[in-house]
Amino acid sequence: MIDKDEQLLRQFFSEAAHQQVEDDGFTRRVMQRLETERKLQASGIWLHTITRLWTVFCVSAFVILFVVFRGWELLAVHLEVMLRTMAAQSFSINLMMLFSVVFGLLFVGTGEIISSETTRK
Repeated sequence: MIDKDEQLLRQFFSEAAHQQVEDDGFTRRVMQRLETERKLQASGIWLHTITRLWTVFCVSAFVILFVVFRGWELLAVHLEVMLRTMAAQSFSINLMMLFSVVFGLLFVGTGEIISSETTRK
C-alpha cells in the first residue's frame, strides 16, 4: 500500500515537473529585481562605511586641532570672560574658535545626514 502511494506520488510529480507554466516573464523580472536589490544593498553598506570613516576622520581632525591649539585653555578663558562680563551683558567671540566649531558640526553633521539617508532606503 505504501509503495503504491509512493509510486503514485512520484508519477504525479514527475509529470508536473515537465510542465511549463506561462508567467509572461514574471520569473525573469523577479530574479532581476532580486539581483538589483542585492547590488543596492551592497552599495548601501559601502556608503555606510564611507560615512563612518568620514565621521572618524572629522572627529580625529577636531581632536588634533583642539590639542594643537590648546582648546581647553581657550574654553577656560572664554568661560571666565563670559562669567565675569555676564552682568554687563557683553560677550566677546573668538572667530577662530567659532569657525572651528562650525566646521566640525558642518562636516560631521553632513556625514551623519548622508548616513541616515542611505540607511533609510
